[in-house]
Amino acid sequence: MDGIKKENLSLKLFIVLLRASRAIADCNERKIKTFGVNKTEFAVLELLYHKGEQPIQKIGKKVLLSSGSITYVVDKLEQKGYLQRKYSAKDRRVIYAVITDVGKAFIEEIFPENEEAIEELLSVLTEKEKESLIKKLKIVGHHAEKQA
Repeated sequence: MDGIKKENLSLKLFIVLLRASRAIADCNERKIKTFGVNKTEFAVLELLYHKGEQPIQKIGKKVLLSSGSITYVVDKLEQKGYLQRKYSAKDRRVIYAVITDVGKAFIEEIFPENEEAIEELLSVLTEKEKESLIKKLKIVGHHAEKQA
């Protein structure tokens, strides 16, 4: 690469990757806010819509939130009528988050628009480039997980 020493290439890649990730995430977050929810609320609704009811204690791991934060998000979504809590029949200590019909209708309305925005955001890459980048980032991600 032009003027970049081999030993600095990994550092350069790391910085470019983080900056690109931040720019993409910021752009997507601005889009999500136009729907009247924040990115975390969107992530929880999307999870419940696509994966079905989930124990509240496990949602945080799936959307990368602390347990204290997930309770707050679930409270907000419940107040908006997008989800409800349901106690487990087997273990009353386990509480599930269940998407409501209102929540389903909401995510069905906004998800395609968000998907289009992401498609537009990444339209600078060809399908082949996207596939290649996915493969390479998975390799890096799995390697990083092993290091942790």
